[in-house]
Amino acid sequence: MVNSLLQLFKEYQELAFAISICASIVVAILGFVPSVFITAANILFFGFWNGMFISFLGEAIGAGFSFLLYRRGFKKKVEKGLDKYPKLKRLIEAKNKEAFYLIFSLRLMPFVPSGLITFAAAVGKTSFLNFITASSLGKIPALLIEGYSVYEVTQFGWQGKLILATMAVVILYLVIKKVMSKKT
Repeated sequence: MVNSLLQLFKEYQELAFAISICASIVVAILGFVPSVFITAANILFFGFWNGMFISFLGEAIGAGFSFLLYRRGFKKKVEKGLDKYPKLKRLIEAKNKEAFYLIFSLRLMPFVPSGLITFAAAVGKTSFLNFITASSLGKIPALLIEGYSVYEVTQFGWQGKLILATMAVVILYLVIKKVMSKKT
């Protein structure tokens, strides 16, 4: 995915910024696709700080578009699906400062899918301005960690990448094993 995006950036250099922002919007609207591949492509093509800035803009704009889209089309359908997530359910009822702090804190947690936070806020009582501000501010630390990690991985030789891939497979195996054991 990163290579495809990089190739697109190289072919259409004058449009690379717009392509990156559009890709971020699509990923945000889908809600379940990780944005790390866009961050990686941005860092590799634009450099670390410019890539991070473009990734931040894309994620903020994408979150805003998603919020507005979800608020218009999915409000009633989504409320029922969030029953499994008590903190997100709490976010639906939250207003003003409470909503701001909940969105901000949930954005800081790397394992809470962005799409769920956006869904919960969109079907809730929070305003667009409150959401976009809290969401964007909460994304900064997470995006910096993601960007730094991506940058460091791109600097690895094949040995480092092999070690990282092995660790990822082991962690994935352990997570699947734990999930499967809970089902039985």
